[in-house]
Amino acid sequence: MTRTRRIDYWQDPNAPAPTSRKASASVFVRDDRGRVLLLQRTDNNLWTIPTGGVKTGETVAQAGIRECKEETGIDIEVTGLVGIFSDPDHLIAYIKRGKVDEVRQPINTCFRGRPVGGRIQPEPSEAFEVRWVDPADLGDYDIHPAIRRRIDHGLKDGEPYLG
Repeated sequence: MTRTRRIDYWQDPNAPAPTSRKASASVFVRDDRGRVLLLQRTDNNLWTIPTGGVKTGETVAQAGIRECKEETGIDIEVTGLVGIFSDPDHLIAYIKRGKVDEVRQPINTCFRGRPVGGRIQPEPSEAFEVRWVDPADLGDYDIHPAIRRRIDHGLKDGEPYLG
């Protein structure tokens, strides 16, 4: 099986031109101690919150719940909205067999969530590791700026981000 590699671009004038625009869902999950659920991706080694594409036949919220379970082993319920993140400065290039296969400009709906069950169990094809991280320690993790924007907005108690 050929493994896909991912390169995230942020405000990069040298980034390739987008070839698609797709909806995705992410979840900003905090436990009862205020820690944030993070996973380390296998396709780019960066730390992120659970995120993935919306499949036919599911709502965006259902996609966020499913992705969290698949990537981390944690069952969640959605408790609110962090925001809609559709900044054209974020591009994701997917590399297959050494060539750019797709350059996606994501439209991401990021939900707030809380754990209701499950246990940490990384999906080996998607996550090297899953951790609960104290917000004060987030600077110790290699997180892409577009994902850090979601996390930082999730840490605030305010209106959803719309941008």
